[in-house]
Amino acid sequence: MKFVIITGLSGSGKSEAMKSLEDIGFYCVDNLPPTLIVKFAELCYQPNSSIDKVALGVDIRGRKFFEKLYESLNQLEELMYDYEILYLDCSDEVLLKRYKMTRRNHPLSKDIQIPDGIKKERSIMEPLKSKSSCIIDTTNMKPKNLKEEIEKIYSDGKVNSKLTISVVSFGFKHGIPSDCDLMFDVRFLPNPYYIEELRPKTGDDKEVRDYVMNSKISEEFYQKLNDMISFLVPQYEKEGKHHLVIGVGCTGGRHRSVTISNLIYDSLLEKGYRVIKNHRDFLLR
Repeated sequence: MKFVIITGLSGSGKSEAMKSLEDIGFYCVDNLPPTLIVKFAELCYQPNSSIDKVALGVDIRGRKFFEKLYESLNQLEELMYDYEILYLDCSDEVLLKRYKMTRRNHPLSKDIQIPDGIKKERSIMEPLKSKSSCIIDTTNMKPKNLKEEIEKIYSDGKVNSKLTISVVSFGFKHGIPSDCDLMFDVRFLPNPYYIEELRPKTGDDKEVRDYVMNSKISEEFYQKLNDMISFLVPQYEKEGKHHLVIGVGCTGGRHRSVTISNLIYDSLLEKGYRVIKNHRDFLLR
């Protein structure tokens, strides 16, 4: 039985995630009151149940019911019902843009402004985020990208490791990601920014990647970095860690950090790990 609870910040893409899971055979129930989760799990875990993959959408819309969620999760654990939590995150700025585009109001901003509602929800959801088995940051994701990540994580035949690795590229001038477990500064590598024809491109472009990696320093650094990550990841798995965030930063987050992040992502993917890639700042100037 695959029992997944989908939650996260309002506007971060939970509905799209539910659709994606439904497309790969999950039985999906959205906005189920947390008080009913245990009863629903009992039905699903019955020996004669025909359901083997379930996804429940739970979020702040439940308001007063939401506080019962942790009690329900504790009961699931006491009854030895295995479950996973998929948490969708997103930056405040992008959430605000999404609400303005759809002209919808935030569920917690009835008497306050939307940014205050987002801040309040983030605070409420933080303990649940820390319990999550998998966290997907949808800040720079289109629905198609989110669907691909969902399928990569939950489709049959994929890696069974409970560890999900997020590789995040960023620019130091835009701030350091707050949730990095490992962080690497690559500002010492050759910088395509100073090459006029490469400046508008990103580390996703072959010309930029070739420029960044065309030095002995770059080759030696990446080899040592890859060796370190290859050593560390199994140690985190043994410790039972569910989500590992690897941050790679350069000045603006467009060239060097994207190049190295792509290499790390490809290497981890080849080794069979469940890995997610997020170029946080490469669309920024």
